[in-house]
Amino acid sequence: MEVELDGEDARLADYFDVISGTSTGGLVTAMLTAPDKHNRPLFAAKDIKPFYLEHCPRIFPQPSGLGGTFMAKVMRQLGGPKYDGQYLHEVVKEKLGEIRLHETITNIVIPTFDIKTLQPIIFSSYQIKKHPSLDAKLSDICISTSAAPTYLPAHQFTNKDPKGNVHEFNLIDGGVCANNPTLVAMNQVTKQMINENPDFFPIKPSDYSRFLIISLGTGTAKNEEKFNAKMAAKWGLLDWLTHSGSTPLIDVFSQSSSDMVDFHLATLTRALHSEHNYLRIQDDTLMGNDSSVDISTKENLDRLSQIGENLLKKPVSRMNLENGQTQPIENGGTNEEALKRFAKILSQERRLRDMKSPHTKKPSYYAK
Repeated sequence: MEVELDGEDARLADYFDVISGTSTGGLVTAMLTAPDKHNRPLFAAKDIKPFYLEHCPRIFPQPSGLGGTFMAKVMRQLGGPKYDGQYLHEVVKEKLGEIRLHETITNIVIPTFDIKTLQPIIFSSYQIKKHPSLDAKLSDICISTSAAPTYLPAHQFTNKDPKGNVHEFNLIDGGVCANNPTLVAMNQVTKQMINENPDFFPIKPSDYSRFLIISLGTGTAKNEEKFNAKMAAKWGLLDWLTHSGSTPLIDVFSQSSSDMVDFHLATLTRALHSEHNYLRIQDDTLMGNDSSVDISTKENLDRLSQIGENLLKKPVSRMNLENGQTQPIENGGTNEEALKRFAKILSQERRLRDMKSPHTKKPSYYAK
């Protein structure tokens, strides 16, 4: 859509003040914002799908024969992470090289969680001036935010600040604290308002109606309803960690974290009469393998690609604040139509900013 409006060289990083992502979303964030030798994004949005189709089968190799039996999978996971992460680490380091957080073309926010200090570590473009130890390599940040417990190993690395002090990080998937990082990104921008950053001043921190938010989910099997209280009442530790090919404990934490963000933003934007500024695109009707974290067969990847295409044609939906279900909104059009509307707004905003002086270039804010 940005190509239709502004030409072949248009990139998402040109239009958003903040791009944020957790886990695989963190990798996408880095790919869209890391600069090439011409200081343009390494990847265009259209390059993301081919990247995943090419590399997923080797990031998540599928076992066969005896190694593919259910019990073999369980025993393997009890003895360590399901995958060693070696190929993921190699491809991320190859693509992102030595690029660091401060070099991204637009501001980014990628959550992780430090398993040693038991606290979230937010790699934010806005924080590196105050906390230079966060100016890590994008490759280390991406490996860390995607280190999903039971699936991929935790990632340890060190980083030196300008004074030579060495800081150690022991990180796992940011999804354990911010599976949907939209609020984290908004928090980072709000801090800039409070501190009267000249890029954002004079908009007040409470003026959330100025945010334009596009929130993209990775799909969920929420409506599959595969668990119930009678089943869970009999579960022990092993059942909570692995049951019928899924990991209920992680499913519960990740889904609740993501839904609470959507619940809050749906309420906030409604209270501010700015619902039209918040677009949440999420498919909660996935079933079976479609909702799996790691089934990377050609058949499943092709099916997921088709699900993404179909999602564009589905109606714009919002969370029902009474029952938590996602429901189509009246006269909201399709997700594709909504994205085209947002693209026009962003294109117009970019042109306005280009006409202003550098000190008054950012009159409003966008988070993704």
